[in-house]
Amino acid sequence: MNKEAVIIYREEQSFAAWLRWLVNITMALAVLLSVFALDKELRGYNPPNTTELVIIILAGVGVPIAIAALFYFLKLETEVRADGLYIRFVPFHIHFKKFAVDDLSECYARRYKPIREYGGWGIRCGLSGRGRAYNVSGNKGVQLVFKGGRKLLIGSQKAEKLQGAIRSIMKRS
Repeated sequence: MNKEAVIIYREEQSFAAWLRWLVNITMALAVLLSVFALDKELRGYNPPNTTELVIIILAGVGVPIAIAALFYFLKLETEVRADGLYIRFVPFHIHFKKFAVDDLSECYARRYKPIREYGGWGIRCGLSGRGRAYNVSGNKGVQLVFKGGRKLLIGSQKAEKLQGAIRSIMKRS
């Protein structure tokens, strides 16, 4: 078995249920408003031509449905393997993104303020030199500091376990 295949820790997270519901309700309201706007337009003296009608329907119905579906399928996969940390933010990353353990200088579990420090959840760039973050819910994660000073926060529902797994491979290298 090759070194890369050995999975020491794995965590899969999705966006919080309340956030998915908020997106779904917002998108449903957008669809309803679009339907009412379209109805008002069709009752006017200048009904839209076929091209305009298709654009209105796609923008008013298709886009909100696509955004709601995206939030349903979004997930963060974190794996600690013998040779490094692997992150994949589905559907944006097709393959795992590897962070080599040899490049790490620090690793510690911490609580953070997602909105204040990173502007929310997702793949985020931190404010005031906090580095990047991969997170989908909650306020716990593992802060990584690389040898060059670059920072990366990985959101986790089990931050202490993730920290322990990362530290275990740091000791081996």
